[in-house]
Amino acid sequence: MTERASTEPQAADSPDAASGENPSFTKLAMRNMVRKGKLSLTHFGLTALGFIGFIVLVAWLGRPQLPGG
Repeated sequence: MTERASTEPQAADSPDAASGENPSFTKLAMRNMVRKGKLSLTHFGLTALGFIGFIVLVAWLGRPQLPGG
């Protein structure tokens, strides 16, 4: 019987490492977000502002040209 090597890193102090289960991507992301705190919120805010700016730019460039206006 062959074993597959896990590609996900596991912390030694995580509760999932003791049970042998691979933590889900969501659990790892949440753990990382809690650990980094304000930096994650800053990156999220910058991403949200960039996305909203992009949508406004596309809407402004694609606005219809009405006659007489």
